[in-house]
Amino acid sequence: MTEFLKPRIVVSKCIEFDNCRYNGQMISSDFVNQLKSFVEFIPVCPEFEIGLGIPRDPIRIISYNGALKLFQPSTEKDITSNMTEFSNSFLENLSEVEGFILKSKSPSCGIKDVKIYTVKGQQPTESKGSGFFGKAVLKKYPNLVIEDEYRLTNSRIKQHFLTKIYTLRRFNEIKKTKSIRKLIEFQTYNKLLFGAYNQKEARELGRAVANLENLSIEKVLLNYETHLSILLSKPPKCPPNINILLHGFGYISHNLNKKEKDFFFDAIDKYRKGQASLSVPTNILKSWVLRFDEKYLENQSFFGPYPSELLSIEDINACEVRDYWE
Repeated sequence: MTEFLKPRIVVSKCIEFDNCRYNGQMISSDFVNQLKSFVEFIPVCPEFEIGLGIPRDPIRIISYNGALKLFQPSTEKDITSNMTEFSNSFLENLSEVEGFILKSKSPSCGIKDVKIYTVKGQQPTESKGSGFFGKAVLKKYPNLVIEDEYRLTNSRIKQHFLTKIYTLRRFNEIKKTKSIRKLIEFQTYNKLLFGAYNQKEARELGRAVANLENLSIEKVLLNYETHLSILLSKPPKCPPNINILLHGFGYISHNLNKKEKDFFFDAIDKYRKGQASLSVPTNILKSWVLRFDEKYLENQSFFGPYPSELLSIEDINACEVRDYWE
């Protein structure tokens, strides 16, 4: 399973696709620009689609009588229903996708940290929330990876985003085949990767594939998808990655001398302390996998869950102590 299918990603059109922000400008994102050759983008600008024009007077979310409204202060227009109707219609007619990249803090597209104002107030309230389109996306697609361009500048979040969209893209293709053989191949290919993400859910995926209850393929796939969504809900942390590295090391350690073993353990220790990236011990292990022709490990997605061209030097993060996920 080395061929990567192109994931389908909905993106705010103002991010590297069109000068359609309220001020007629476009948002620069090296990551989105880099992705253009590797994913199928579906650009959308909800504000333009409901007729606000380019450029346009800014809109904001206001709190009014206990409800949130989308409001344009300069014209005093309430465009709540327009945006709600567009969001529901767009998402209802959207074909299968694996993820979203939406404009951060936007009153339409933002997924978090969007300012909320009082009626005609010049200063925002202390509370923050999601934009109207962003909130609709979060509600309809709770199991997909939904990010904004700002959060994707963090390497850990970015690598999780890539891993998830490519894993879901392959799984969505397998669902169409309704083949238990294909599902078993998928589980085998991802066994180490899933173990690094969540050991408990990885075991549940194994049980689902084993199908000891002799369920229909439809029920097997539904059960499998449920646990896959839980497993991929958060990025893996440092200790599970180390456990998987040591597990893989066990397959080939008998072929190595003491200096080589010490070199590997030192790389892991540096990764644990935040002094080296995960790629260091991973690439050392992968070189031995190729050297000793260890077929089982060679075909594991843990060593390359997405195209290597998408991993740049600045994205290769060390074992992070802080949790940037929440």
